[in-house]
Amino acid sequence: MQQCCNNNMKIVRNTKNKALVLELIQNMTTAISAPDILERTTGLCDKVTIYRVLDRLIDEGLIHKVVNPTGQILYASCQKCTHTNEIHNHQHVHFSCQKCQTTTCLFQVNPSIQLPDDYLLKEVYLNVTGICPTCNQS
Repeated sequence: MQQCCNNNMKIVRNTKNKALVLELIQNMTTAISAPDILERTTGLCDKVTIYRVLDRLIDEGLIHKVVNPTGQILYASCQKCTHTNEIHNHQHVHFSCQKCQTTTCLFQVNPSIQLPDDYLLKEVYLNVTGICPTCNQS
């Protein structure tokens, strides 16, 4: 197991499980659930390990959570997320298709949220529902 430090000087452990889960998520064109990750990595590790790996990848700023309209938590690769003041910012729109049930990050849509000065923003989950381009063509 290799170790290194990230920008926040936290110890980053690189394991086989972590590398495989990260690669799986990075190769997805849509967000994926933990049960789907577990199914795609059959025999690699158990459910508890998958959730630990996902939490670690979130802490390291490599993936982020997406909550779809049904409340299901999905995971997506961070591509254009920003890190300021140790806060992981992924304020972009997530699009959930009502037909095929996929959820996609729309990095090109970047809304601005202005809170009153005495509020501290931690996380934003912006989800738009409709029909994706693939389903719209069929």
